[in-house]
Amino acid sequence: MAQKYVTREEDYSKWYNELVYRADLAEHSDVRGCMVIKPYGYAIWEKMRDILDVKFKETGHSNAYFPLFIPKSYLSKEASHVEGFAKECAVVTHYRLKNAEDGSGVIVDPDSKLEEELIVRPTSETIIWNSYKNWIQSYRDLPILINQWANVVRWEMKTRLFLRTTEFLWQEGHTAHATKQEAIAEAELMLNVYEDFAENYMSMPVIKGRKTANERFAGAEDTLCIESMMQDGKALQAGTSHFLGQNFAKAFEVKFADKEGKLDYVWATSWGVSTRLMGALIMTHSDDEGLVLPPALAPIQVVAVPIYRTDEELAAISAKMAELAAKLKAKGISFKYDDDENRRPGWKFAEYESKGVPVRVAMGPRDLENGKAEIARRDNKTKEVIDFDGLENYIEQLLADIQSNLLQRAKTFRAENTREIDSYEEFKQEIDKGGFFLAHWDGTPETEERIKEETKATIRCIPLDRKEETGVCMVTGNPSAGRVIFAKAY
Repeated sequence: MAQKYVTREEDYSKWYNELVYRADLAEHSDVRGCMVIKPYGYAIWEKMRDILDVKFKETGHSNAYFPLFIPKSYLSKEASHVEGFAKECAVVTHYRLKNAEDGSGVIVDPDSKLEEELIVRPTSETIIWNSYKNWIQSYRDLPILINQWANVVRWEMKTRLFLRTTEFLWQEGHTAHATKQEAIAEAELMLNVYEDFAENYMSMPVIKGRKTANERFAGAEDTLCIESMMQDGKALQAGTSHFLGQNFAKAFEVKFADKEGKLDYVWATSWGVSTRLMGALIMTHSDDEGLVLPPALAPIQVVAVPIYRTDEELAAISAKMAELAAKLKAKGISFKYDDDENRRPGWKFAEYESKGVPVRVAMGPRDLENGKAEIARRDNKTKEVIDFDGLENYIEQLLADIQSNLLQRAKTFRAENTREIDSYEEFKQEIDKGGFFLAHWDGTPETEERIKEETKATIRCIPLDRKEETGVCMVTGNPSAGRVIFAKAY
């Protein structure tokens, strides 16, 4: 039988790390700060990627690919952009190795120094807008709606699998528009796409909001985000969509002629989500027995395990499972039949529970004789014995129920751990307990920075649907236009 996990209550961080390893999602690489995403973990990411890719194309976007290496001079062209990423950049300075004369191995050839250093892509605004200046001359060339699936590198000192690694996978959308209104509408549209994906596929409720000036993307005029709450009460930024104004168009001299022939700078957006969503998925739903997956993202939605003593019993159960497999396949439901003779049923039950498979089917000789099967659901650990006839329809509905239940459960948890607060003293006492705190803030970067320094909490967002109300800042007592969300975050 599988070894028990450290519980979330005992050590949340250790529980998370154990789960990632034992559910076979990923492992640390020998390259410091980097990870190996293992096949089961990558299968989940592939489902995320494929669903989002369809949504991007449905909204008019096309995929392209741009270089991994960015000339250093490009990053210098937009001042706030380089300031925001300078401390995270990996830099290529040479292009060749050679054998050391003393036979100790390979060394960097000092004669191969690059004329201009190359930055390993931390994000692609600069390299993409350098291309866009060649693609755009007229309003007829707009809009440009491009998405890129890629890897990026942001040098990290403190790493955690999926949540924060030096190299990670993501998608980044980069669009160009003729008007400010079109670009703002694009940024809002993609935020809504992310919200739909998070809630309807990840079963993860999110709050749509706007970042403060301190927290917005380097080089953006406005950053929209979706914020989610993990089971330890910390916030996780699950996706962002940026209105870039004309900043990058001006930096790279990207102009277009409008219908009257007047030249103007292009308006821009960028938006992205990453393999950080894997960490969000784990921490939103999983429990002390392992991973819990919403059916929409589970590589295996249904697993069946035979319980038998003789080859004849196995053959008869296998025939029934083949029938079920065909019926589930016709409904687009992924199914695995595990008749591996080297593992006992109890071991298999624990293994698939650890991997978060939503539905487990078990059948023994008595079940076969009675035309029944035992069905276990992963989300609430309940079991039922169900007639085999029509089982495929029952499972189809069960998967929908699990998907819905996980979302509702996460919404309930968030509601129970969200509160309004007016006293800064109380805020400082309560913030370490976790949760979202709705508090008044005077709108100044100085007050925001003070709160961060004194409590390690940040303003996660200004909710887009917040109620405008007159109030006073919990720190300074100065006027406030409405409450913002404070939390500690990943």
